[in-house]
Amino acid sequence: MKVSQAHLEAAIDAAFLAQGIHTYYLERGFTQKTKSGPTDLVTQADKESEEAIKDLLLSRFPDHGFLGEEGGGDAGGGVRWVVDPLDGTVNYAHGFPFYGVSIALEVEGRVELGVVLDTARGELFTALRGQGAYLNGRPIRVTERTELLGSLLATGFPYDVARDPENLTYFERALRRGLLVRRPGAAALDLAYVAAGRLDGFWEVKLNPWDVAAGWLLVEEAGGRVTDLEGEAYRLGHRYIVATNGRIHQALLAVLRGTM
Repeated sequence: MKVSQAHLEAAIDAAFLAQGIHTYYLERGFTQKTKSGPTDLVTQADKESEEAIKDLLLSRFPDHGFLGEEGGGDAGGGVRWVVDPLDGTVNYAHGFPFYGVSIALEVEGRVELGVVLDTARGELFTALRGQGAYLNGRPIRVTERTELLGSLLATGFPYDVARDPENLTYFERALRRGLLVRRPGAAALDLAYVAAGRLDGFWEVKLNPWDVAAGWLLVEEAGGRVTDLEGEAYRLGHRYIVATNGRIHQALLAVLRGTM
């Protein structure tokens, strides 16, 4: 199946629809519950955004599958939408303006379209495979920085970090090397920032497909590199993701693995 402008327009429409829901509940208040633990939150905005996105996309493409963070999904005959309706829920719930929507279209296991909307700032990141990456319609590229020291990096931690502290080891290695590391709290936007040249690199452990599908394509279409911790090509569902401008990639992998 060839992914077209119609698919991109649908994803953009769905992202802005979710933005409206996010804004609605911010202004009027919302309920929230916990999922896997006390810091793993879900709000009305998460659930209603996903329902609205799913309804819109499947009304236009009824033969497609859908995988969403809040409601699961189905295969869809090899074509499916992969959606995080509100990436950065904890930030959203606390009024910290770093959260958004991530929508990707996967065809036979390959991500062909990615849309990430920063709903707090109204910044729209888009990519179609082979056609580059864009921010609000303007082309974006990864940075040209070649030295790891001085690069600006980001990471994140799973909700069960106390039981699964693996990334604390990588984080400590990075800090002990004097690297600049931020922890904004929304992986889709972290990846979009790598694509836009605001970050030089990003890594994380235990992310889900909906967290990274769209941002992964953005980075590659902006000229960057995305792998696992061993430097092998990244695949959705892999435990590790490392995304950089490509120039600092090997050095970052070496630091994380403790070989530098």
